[in-house]
Amino acid sequence: LKETALKEDLKFYFMNPCEKYRARRQIPWKLALQVLKILMVTTQLIFFGLSNQLVVSFKEENTIAFKHLFLKGYSGVDEDDYSCSIYTQQDAYDSIFYVINQYKQLKNISLGTLGYEHEGSGLKICKQQYKKGTMLPSNDTLNIDVSTETECIFFKPQELAGKKAELKLNSSFFNLEFYRLIQVEISFKLKGIALQTIHARELPDCYAFQNTITFNNRAHSGKIKIYFDSDTDIQECKDWHIFGSVLQKNTQYILVFDGFVILSCFASLILCTRSIVLALRLQKRFVNYFLEKYKRHVCHADRLEFINGWYVLVIISDVMTIIGSILKMEIKAKTLTNYDVCSILLGTSTLFVWVGVIRYLGYFQTYNVLILTMQASLPKVLRFCCCAGMIYLGYTFCGWIVLGPYHEKFEDLNTVAECLFSLVNGDDMFATFAQIQQKSMLVWVFSRLYLYSFISLFIYMILSLFIALITDSYDTIKKYQQSGFPVTDLHEFLKDHGSVRYRKDQASVPFICCC
Repeated sequence: LKETALKEDLKFYFMNPCEKYRARRQIPWKLALQVLKILMVTTQLIFFGLSNQLVVSFKEENTIAFKHLFLKGYSGVDEDDYSCSIYTQQDAYDSIFYVINQYKQLKNISLGTLGYEHEGSGLKICKQQYKKGTMLPSNDTLNIDVSTETECIFFKPQELAGKKAELKLNSSFFNLEFYRLIQVEISFKLKGIALQTIHARELPDCYAFQNTITFNNRAHSGKIKIYFDSDTDIQECKDWHIFGSVLQKNTQYILVFDGFVILSCFASLILCTRSIVLALRLQKRFVNYFLEKYKRHVCHADRLEFINGWYVLVIISDVMTIIGSILKMEIKAKTLTNYDVCSILLGTSTLFVWVGVIRYLGYFQTYNVLILTMQASLPKVLRFCCCAGMIYLGYTFCGWIVLGPYHEKFEDLNTVAECLFSLVNGDDMFATFAQIQQKSMLVWVFSRLYLYSFISLFIYMILSLFIALITDSYDTIKKYQQSGFPVTDLHEFLKDHGSVRYRKDQASVPFICCC
């Protein structure tokens, strides 16, 4: 009786939801809840994505506007990783005074909803330079103290129109000695309000823009690179009054919907956690009975049969959705402004939810091939990638140190790794070959040997072997589906046991099981 009861429980555990319903009339609550949760989580993500898109576009458009406002002669396109560059002393002075003048006239020239932060803030200019010394390039003579000193000057918005500002502008601070000048940094903070969210029936956000303009002269090469950096901080509007009931009601409806998403995920979390706990109890029963009857331990593979990885994935997804939904509700109520963390949580949870759909497709033999092939090939693929990764890292370091000074795609390790990965996929091959600078014939010849050997090795050999590993696992799974999978102790234990007794009244079957 003990063995029969254990076999019936094991047989029932490994059934799909529809078989469980036919056997014991157990309604597939988890299946129905997962379908409902997919619709709700996806809808929630779409609403948040549209809102987040407004935030990102407002940040980017303001950054572009700032560059046009404060960078003299900005063409609209960044030259490289810097915005623009200057080549004469007069251009340097003109660019610095241009920033001061534009900051002074900001309210009269800006098209946006911008303003100064408060009366205590203002424009800060700092110059960093080497200490006093002499330099005579014609005589190859250099006498300089490499220790640096930093000097700053501060302009308040209300002072810029007075005589005090004129005295500062005519002070010796702006007498720059370029041979020892390292950089000039201009920083200021502005405030703005995004009104475009009102058209999307959302409450507006208040923004703080910390802008920094850096005149970089570290190379002393005759070219000063101008960098513009804008750090955006979304803040809660302290005092706002918006007239119109539609906007308020829309916010309330979305908050209620987010609450239902949290409840559905919490219910899914409880059901999946309960299933895992019951599975572990059943595993313990089977292990103890097997040891008692056959005097040997159950193998590791049979133990893992009881741990349903899909339930673990659903639990992780539910936890991330609950946390992300709470953050989204705080953002919607304008008590929190961290969009990035919320978007990562909601995006990843939605990914896991849709990946979890594969579990239900896996009940059909035709659709189960993908899952079984991934399970069979994963260990071999990971071992293969470890070996191939060593070769890839070798090429990455070699390309960076040799080709870095002559090719923009090899300037840093991250860029080199991305460039080589694109070459493996067959992207941008001709451009990579063509952009190498022919300043050194030796390096040019080495670049040809380097690129040809990498492409030949990874595309024709390593990538082909990688595909062959997956194909081999696929063929093995197809053979198993035709001739039968290898029998383990668990399968042997259940083989002689008949199916779980069905109830006689099988006329009514839920619509979802029929589907």
